[in-house]
Amino acid sequence: MRQVKAKKQLGQHFLTDLGIAKRIADTVDAYPDIPVLEIGPGMGGMTQFLKEKPRQFKVVEIDKESVAYLAERWPDFVPQVVAGDFLRMDLHEVFGGRQFVLTGNYPYDISSQIFFKMLDNKDLIPCCTGMIQREVALRIASEPGNKAYGILSVLIQAWYDTEYLFTVDETVFNPPPKVKSAVIRMTRNDVTDLGCDETLFKRVVKTVFNQRRKMLRVSLKQIFNGEMQASQEFYSHELMTQRPEQLSVCRFVELTNLVEAEMKRLAR
Repeated sequence: MRQVKAKKQLGQHFLTDLGIAKRIADTVDAYPDIPVLEIGPGMGGMTQFLKEKPRQFKVVEIDKESVAYLAERWPDFVPQVVAGDFLRMDLHEVFGGRQFVLTGNYPYDISSQIFFKMLDNKDLIPCCTGMIQREVALRIASEPGNKAYGILSVLIQAWYDTEYLFTVDETVFNPPPKVKSAVIRMTRNDVTDLGCDETLFKRVVKTVFNQRRKMLRVSLKQIFNGEMQASQEFYSHELMTQRPEQLSVCRFVELTNLVEAEMKRLAR
């Protein structure tokens, strides 16, 4: 059977170590009773192990050559192959509105976009596992006070418990990437309401991390601009001398509520 040529523009790096492929596939067993959706199966390195699990399973693949390869390799699996772009899919349609586990050997250049879409569909996706660039995995699982702690850390940890499972070397891919990879698992926590305006929470987190080396009293001025100048009382709050990487999710919720209260005061 003719092999699929890895395409640089799609960020394809095919996993050649079947032992690692099986280890990644088995990470979905944290939620054994719901369907699984795999992103970017390529030539089916992980797919062959996911197919063996006694549960509903589909894959989504944007590469036409890979879709054709999978159809030739497993003709009976064709109905479970969704040819298209995950980032453009309506995830409620994949399994008829049912919850599912998301997994895959994710393309490095769009992994953050995949996880932002996961967050937008967090009630559909109680568990997400898979392999990404090690640097991004460290960022997602990082705790406050670390240099890796950032936007992804806060936004994901607000809704998911994160686990850095294991590191994967460059040598087990074809073609080998220039960086190490890592396998992670994100499991929905018990939070149903952040306790603040969720849209403003995202805005605050992104705004202050865009100037991560500055104190919050400086970076937050981007939110209060023009005629909406925040008060000295607002900037004198003890949080304002902190830098974003020092704040836990709970403290970001507190900060968001402070910002919202000040916005409402200015709007009166």
